Amino acid sequence: MATDAAEKANILAEALPYIRQFAGKTIVIKYGGNAMTDEALKEGFAKDVVLLKLVGMNPVVVHGGGPQINDLLARVGKQGEFVQGMRVTDAETMEVVEMVLGGLVNKEIVSLINKHGGKAVGLTGKDGHFIRARKLFLKTDGDEAVDIGQVGEIESIDPSLVSLLDSQDFIPVVAPIGVGVDGEAYNINADLVAGKLAETLKAEKLVLMTNTPGVLDKQGQLLTGLTAQRIDELFADGTISGGMLPKISSALDAAKNGVQAVHIIDGRVKHALLLEILTAAGVGTMIRA
Repeated sequence: MATDAAEKANILAEALPYIRQFAGKTIVIKYGGNAMTDEALKEGFAKDVVLLKLVGMNPVVVHGGGPQINDLLARVGKQGEFVQGMRVTDAETMEVVEMVLGGLVNKEIVSLINKHGGKAVGLTGKDGHFIRARKLFLKTDGDEAVDIGQVGEIESIDPSLVSLLDSQDFIPVVAPIGVGVDGEAYNINADLVAGKLAETLKAEKLVLMTNTPGVLDKQGQLLTGLTAQRIDELFADGTISGGMLPKISSALDAAKNGVQAVHIIDGRVKHALLLEILTAAGVGTMIRA
């Protein structure tokens, strides 16, 4: 019993310099993968976010919701369709995306954080029109533009709403839906929203939670520290490919544009967020410019 207590005391003592270093700093967290669907991990994530707020940091959560969108589409008899990893979003699919991201998923995360003593507030980019978007066209190999519906790219983010909530001790929980010039809704990749929001808020850290241990080399070994130059090499030789491409591109942009450190962590590890931010061990890959 005494050993357990001593171990806990050591862990708390180890966290102290990190708490001091990051007090008052903004940390943008992209929440997704297993951590969003496994009940125990969901509870753990909510507790971690509340703890970061209580020790003086300003966590901002951006979430996805792909599996939940697929579930609801299936229930209304619609098949999800993807081009180059992006969801084709016609008007009917966009309604489902808004219901899931802006409603079900967002409210569940807000509710969990509040249950554990936080003061979370749910937002989409339509609130105060704080995420302005335009239609995204994909390019084919032949350089032709492909229209995939109401999928957007970010034109600008107004940080004032999120900053105001932060300053009043609220925890913003952001669904990645942008708004166009005529008020139309756009579905935006959550990694891109998290990256751009981290840049705009001049965040200390951007943390991307995934279903992998981090960035792996060709032998499957974890690369714990990466620079922008090394990432360009990993893109070129095909080590980073598929679903990791938008994630790492967004991470790299954030690191090059003022975010001090970007962490890609394994959301399947219990309390991954605290381990990465408050201990020397860490549980993923750290990217710096």
